[in-house]
This record gives sequence, C-alpha cells and structure tokens, in this order.
Amino acid sequence: MRRSFVCLAGLLLATAALSAQESLEEVTVSGTRVPLTMHQSARMVTVLDTMLIRSSPAQTVNDLLKYAVGVDVRQRGAMGIQTDIGIRGGTFDQIAVLLNGINISDPQTGHLVMDLPVDLSEIDRIEILEGPAGRVYGTSSLVGAINIVTRTEKRSGADIRLEGGSWGTLGGGVVGNLASGRWNNQLSASCGRSDGYSLNAAGTRNADWRTVKAFYQGSYAGKQADVRWHLGLSGKDYGANTFYSARFDDQFEHGLKTFAAVQAETRGRVHFRPAIYWNHSGDRFELYRGDESRVPFNYHSTDVFGANLGGWFSSPFGRTAFGAEIRREGIVSTTLGEPLETPRAIRGTQRDYTRGLKRTNLSFYLEHNIILQRFTASAGIAVIRNTWGNLPFRFYPGADLSVRIGDNWKTYASWNTSLRMPTFTELYYSVGGHAADKYLRPERMQAFELGLKYLRPGISAIASVYYHRGSDMIDWIKDLSQGEDALWVSVNHTQINTLGEELSLRLTPGTLFGRPDFFVRSFNASYAHIRQDKALEPHLQSAYALEYLRNKLVLQTDLRIYGPLSVNLSYRWQDRVGNYEAFEAGKSLGQRAYTPYSLIDARLTWEARHWRAFVEGNNLLGITYYDHGNIPQPGFWFRAGMQFRLR
Repeated sequence: MRRSFVCLAGLLLATAALSAQESLEEVTVSGTRVPLTMHQSARMVTVLDTMLIRSSPAQTVNDLLKYAVGVDVRQRGAMGIQTDIGIRGGTFDQIAVLLNGINISDPQTGHLVMDLPVDLSEIDRIEILEGPAGRVYGTSSLVGAINIVTRTEKRSGADIRLEGGSWGTLGGGVVGNLASGRWNNQLSASCGRSDGYSLNAAGTRNADWRTVKAFYQGSYAGKQADVRWHLGLSGKDYGANTFYSARFDDQFEHGLKTFAAVQAETRGRVHFRPAIYWNHSGDRFELYRGDESRVPFNYHSTDVFGANLGGWFSSPFGRTAFGAEIRREGIVSTTLGEPLETPRAIRGTQRDYTRGLKRTNLSFYLEHNIILQRFTASAGIAVIRNTWGNLPFRFYPGADLSVRIGDNWKTYASWNTSLRMPTFTELYYSVGGHAADKYLRPERMQAFELGLKYLRPGISAIASVYYHRGSDMIDWIKDLSQGEDALWVSVNHTQINTLGEELSLRLTPGTLFGRPDFFVRSFNASYAHIRQDKALEPHLQSAYALEYLRNKLVLQTDLRIYGPLSVNLSYRWQDRVGNYEAFEAGKSLGQRAYTPYSLIDARLTWEARHWRAFVEGNNLLGITYYDHGNIPQPGFWFRAGMQFRLR
C-alpha cells in the first residue's frame, strides 16, 4: 500500500510538472494583434515566467533581463537605478517597453524608460519579442519589444517584504489586494536606498540612491466587457558619478514618472479593444551635484497621451485584427526643442522652461492570422504618419509563419519591418560636449528570421538565425583626431547589417526522468552571437550603435537542496565590441577596448506556505567589469530579505 501511494504521488507530481511546462505554452502572448498562445504563435516570444522571477538572484526587472540571451543590459547604476536595455545588437532607444500592453516608451531618451512603478514581486511574467515589430507595437519597436505583465491575486490579502545588504542597501514594500465578485483592486508601495559602492575624487559617495514606487491596478470582469486600469508612480534620486561624462565624477539625477491607463475588451462576435493612457516624466540633471552656480541644471518635462481603438474577430478563415492609434508626444525643457514663444515657470525654482517640441504619431493597422492544427500564419501592415518633419504616410508590412512537424518539432520563418523616430535628446541635446542634429532621419529596419523549436516533456530547445538590415541608424560619434575638445555628434549611419544566431536549451529533469523529487529542478543554457558589417575608422568612436554584444553565454540551474530549501546558480559570459576613452582624475588615458568578463550569481531560498526568505550574492568572484566606459560596476554584492503573505 505504501509503495502504491508513493508511486501515485510521484505520478501526480510528474503530471503537475508536465502541466506547468505545457501551461507556459498556453500563455497568451502579445506577438500579434490578436490573442494567441505561445503554442499558436508564429513568432518566437521569450517568456520569463513566475518561477524564474522568484528563483533568480535578481531584485529588479533590469537584473532579470540579464539572463535573457538576446537582451543586452548595460548598467550605469546598480540595482536598476540607470540601465540601458537593447535587443539583438540594437540600442536602448530602439525597443518598445510596455506595461500590461500599454506603451510606456520615453520619447525624451531611452535611458529613463526602465523607471518602472512596479516591483519585481508584482510581476507575473515578462514577454520579450525579438526583432522588428512595427505592425504590432508601432514606431518605437525597431528591434523588438518588452511587455511587463503584472499579477493580481484572486483572493484578498496582503504581502510584506523587507530586505537589506551591502553598502547600506535597505528596502521594503507592501502589497494589498481586495477581491470581491467581479471586482479586483490592488495597491502597492515600496521604497529603497543605498549609500552606493563608489567614491568620487573628493572622497564622497557618488553612487548613492533613493527610490519610491506606488502602483494601483484594478479590473472588472463584466458580462459584456473586461476592463482594466492602472495608476503608477516612480521616483528616483541618485548619484550619477560619471554616467554621461567621464570628466565629471559627481553628477546627480532626479526623476519622477507617473503612469495612467484604462483599457477594455468587449465580448461578442467582434472583440473591441479601446485604450487610453497618459505617461508623464520629469527629471533634473546636475553636472555638479548640488551646485548650480558652476553649470545650470537641466530640467525636462515630458507628456505622452495616447488612445487607440482596435478589435479582432474570428471567422472560418482565421482571426482578423484592425485598428488605429494616435499618440501625442510633447516636451518642455531648458535644453531640448525649439524656443518657446512664452517661457513656462519650473515649479520650485526661479527658472523657466525655454524650449519645447510637440509631435503626433498616427497609425492604422490590419492583420490576419490563419490558425490550423499544425500551421499558423500571420500577415499584416501598419500605415504610419508622424507630424515631425511633415513626414508622409509610410507602410510597414510583415509576415510570420510556423509549421509543426510531428509531435515535437516546430519551424518558424518571418519577415518584418519597422521604423523609429529620433528621440528629443538625439535631435536637440547640444550642451556638455554634444552637438545634436535636429534634421536626423527616422531609422528603418527590415529583418528576416528562421527558427526551429523542439518541445517534449522535460526538454525545450530553440535555434534561430536572423538578419537585420538597418537604414539611417542613429548614433553619437566622436572624431578623436580633433583632440580633447572633440564633440559627440548625432548622426545617421547609412546602413548597418547584422547577422545573428541564438541557441537555447531548457531541461526539467524531474519531468524528463519521471522523478519529481530530482534535485535538479531546472537547467537553462543559451548562447547568442552577433556580427555587424560596419566598423568605424580608428579615429572615430561610437557611443551606442556600433557597440554590441558579440558573444553572450548564459547558464542557470535551480537545485533542490532539502524540502523547501533551494539554490539558484547563474553564470554569464559577455564579450562586447567597442572601445572607450579611459580617464583618471579627469585626464584622458587614451582608447581602451572592452574586455570579456564572466559573472557568477547565486540565491538561496527557503519557501514556506506563508513566508519566504532569501540570501543572495551577485558577482561572487568580485570581478571588475564595465558595461559602459569609465563606469566600473560593483564587486561582490550581498543581499538578504523576507516576504510574508497574509492570506
């Protein structure tokens, strides 16, 4: 009897593990304009699920994205304070970032786009769509998109978390949820601080930070429609040491962002999907921290209003999506834009906003999806016009195809196009050693991709190859032959072509061997390689477009030690193309190439029913490394924390 019970329990656990893997395939992802599961989707969409989020040695979305092989995470400030995110060799300005499907990309600069109002503990999953996605996400998704999907609990209750670590790092947060019938409301708040891990030449801290976040999300499941809404706030104050210029080692930045959105989906034969949103961003940059008498502070205030009305319907021929979106982007600033006819006062100061710019983007889209048992095809087109520069309507088509071969194999093929409007910074930032060109042309991209996926219980493997053909790619270039006074100039590169390959493998040995209690719960291995056909002359230096990860290797395993105790071990090796001008005490030391580096991170977790505790370390070997020139990243960083669930 006992043996039978053990066998039955093992069978149930194995079935549960298999169901967990299959359930990920049934997650609805946003790779198209109509709702499709990963199983149905004709595009490869990487999903970082709840299990990976909970076990990885990461405290922010930025840190978690480091383990996605096709994503380039370049830190300036640790713990997600200031991070540039790129996909497949692209820059931080060339991706669309969405929060629950709402575009929160920042038209001022992509440096600030990851200032999110939600903590990692509130996120259900992160979807990464690699490759151009103009017909799905519009003008900011030149090389891909990242959609952050938050979670609401089905039962009322609360979560409380506390954590601390090296360099005076402290943080905490609370999440409260009220679920009643068709209504669900959830409110969260958190804060954090750190003394920072580096000093300036004067011996004072220049990498310290303070953060505050608040997020309210609600939903109503009606008989005729589902409605969702959110309000969010993200505030940051941080020492920016040498973030934007190696000559100045005590920079400082203050930023405050707010987010608001309402979206719905009706039921019936035609599913209408209206949405409206407003994103606001305000920031202050100080070249000399706290000393405006030496160099005036830069102030910026950005507002983005958007509305779209789309829909989809099913027919015997498949699923068809249609719609239109209008997006109004505006900025007032002390440095960016055209001179204002009437200056606007800057609240809390004696200064005025003297410059500004507004532009409107109008887009229409049409897409059709054919979904059969072993075949999925998606084709569509976006028609886009932007008022900046009186640009005419332009057409951006795309098509995706997937075929299932047998029970375990699936092939992919796609061709997609996209464009990106220059940011306000690329057009107008002409201070502090920079000279922008307000006549920059929009970037254009077309991409081809082939892929093969193998899926069976316990094993998931993907191989893909892609070719990006980029035109008018935007970069900041410095001509070193002009000496120390050379300016960074924003330019259009005529053409940059990128060829890349990616391989990934995920194993769940418990499912594979029929051993639910197997000590290796999961193992992930992935590798990406990129090469571009454009290189700069020796006397030129690129800030972004021609600096890319040539090689990236990620290994990650989750081990069951005993009962509720587990450990996650993560390894990354990165090899970057590019060079930077090294400085010491404000004096140039000449050009240096980026050197490859390896990092090991680990997290030990004890998971109980109503609480969980963790101890983690990043960069366990204390490696000195650089993601951006002249900004050394932290050595070993220790953290520990607890989370309590009151439900």
